[in-house]
Amino acid sequence: MSDPVSYTGVLPIRASTLRFLTGLLAAERTRRRTRAGRRALDPAGQAVLVLRWFYEATRLTQLALDHGIGLSTAYRYLHEAIDVLAAAAPGLHEVLHAARAAGHTHLGLDGTVVRIDRVRRPGPNPGVHLWWSGKHHHHGGNIQVLTAPDGWPLWTSPVRPGRERDVTCARAHHLPQQLAAGWNDPTHVVLADLGYEGEPTAFVVPHKNHRGRGLSDDQRTHNLLHAATRAICERGNALLKTFKALRQVSLCPWRLGAITAAALVLLHHDHDRST
Repeated sequence: MSDPVSYTGVLPIRASTLRFLTGLLAAERTRRRTRAGRRALDPAGQAVLVLRWFYEATRLTQLALDHGIGLSTAYRYLHEAIDVLAAAAPGLHEVLHAARAAGHTHLGLDGTVVRIDRVRRPGPNPGVHLWWSGKHHHHGGNIQVLTAPDGWPLWTSPVRPGRERDVTCARAHHLPQQLAAGWNDPTHVVLADLGYEGEPTAFVVPHKNHRGRGLSDDQRTHNLLHAATRAICERGNALLKTFKALRQVSLCPWRLGAITAAALVLLHHDHDRST
């Protein structure tokens, strides 16, 4: 490239977030017994590369060029940081315990389909791709997001193919059993939409209006209260997708669970809030 143009960029994060990720990466290098001077970038440089990818969705080719490293090295640095951050994400049992301690009486559960590049992998039915979401009409991976009453995201699940319904994904992650054991009781419930119909002991969902049969006054009142309370929980998915990297992912779709968990850790730290 002839006559490249350099410019200064600013990331929309606190300096403490950069220091936090730098510390995690430095600890990982110590764990791996990486000798000083053996890496093209120090932990701070690697952290800047990774944060630019998460917050700005900067292409890996551009990141490699900006940092003076090879493309394969940029990919390796990114995946290493994703794994380090995802390992720091809270587990479901920890989240439920913290939610009780915080005094939450209800949580919200919703699925979000993270868009991915087209992946031609056959699904269980002929002519249907594994990652194709018929609801959203694009390829993607389904992530389950558990939120506080005000919509703050508390926990994210591993990824499931976008073709699967929310209740199918919840069952694959054993959420009904775990919520029944660690959260649900007369004063603690999980609110969900009709996508979770079929698990009445795990989730509180609206009453379905079947064709030819109207809803009773009590059922309509239940639905109105449910919608008003649960609508705030939709904020959780929107907060996660403030990371531009989560608006469309070009990496392996099976990495979406780790990527979303890593974004959750960055979000919690940048806002200094977990529950």
